[in-house]
Amino acid sequence: MASYQTIENKTENGILTIWLNRPEVHNAFNETMLRELTECFETLGDATLCVILRGRGRSFCAGVDLNWMKSVSQNSYEQNYSESLLLSKCFLSIYTCRRPTIAAVHGVALGGANGLLSACDLAYCTDDATFSLSEVKIGIVPACISPYVIKRIGEYGARELMITGRRIHGKEAEHFRLVNKSVETPGLEEILDDVTGLLRTSGPVAMSQCKTLIHDVANKLTFAETYEYTARMIAEIRASDEGQEGMKAFLEKRKPNWVK
Repeated sequence: MASYQTIENKTENGILTIWLNRPEVHNAFNETMLRELTECFETLGDATLCVILRGRGRSFCAGVDLNWMKSVSQNSYEQNYSESLLLSKCFLSIYTCRRPTIAAVHGVALGGANGLLSACDLAYCTDDATFSLSEVKIGIVPACISPYVIKRIGEYGARELMITGRRIHGKEAEHFRLVNKSVETPGLEEILDDVTGLLRTSGPVAMSQCKTLIHDVANKLTFAETYEYTARMIAEIRASDEGQEGMKAFLEKRKPNWVK
């Protein structure tokens, strides 16, 4: 497993946990962290069941590192564009990750941190977690995170949070659907255990194929194109080894072979 400067990664029973590991700056991200996160999400091992993204120390992520922001603000347009692409590539690597992804949020999730959690398949937080799409407060916009935030909370929720830049906490984040659920702090580990337990009983290939299905239907295909696409996909999966095993186990009233 690769060694990184700004993140930690640990696999236990098929669950890869990626820790943002700059606690002294509330895990604010810089160029190095973006590159390391992208590499980690793009090079998952075949044995990985799912990925949990979380932060060391007091916070999930405080957004962009102020020192990096200072250097970027003095760059040319071409340099700014190149470095902004690092943000876009990182969020896309999470969004298109072939395994289920889960964000576990505590402390603060400011600015670009909301792109990290919104790009994940599932997101959970503590009730006292603080969220803000605060870019407008410094005269910029949440551009690179916007595709993922808007997908998660919708156009008018995004208008409210992006234009005002106001801070919200866990339960309100759940109301906006920025997270799937907000829980009291001790309950965060419990809900992660519950969700990963559900993932263990699902076909690994089927979960990856579900992600492909949703991505293509939501982003690539017209409604008319889904007619043949979906029929072809289910026919192929029914004939696959995992599909055959799953249907056989169901009919025989036993657990499929991927459930240990």
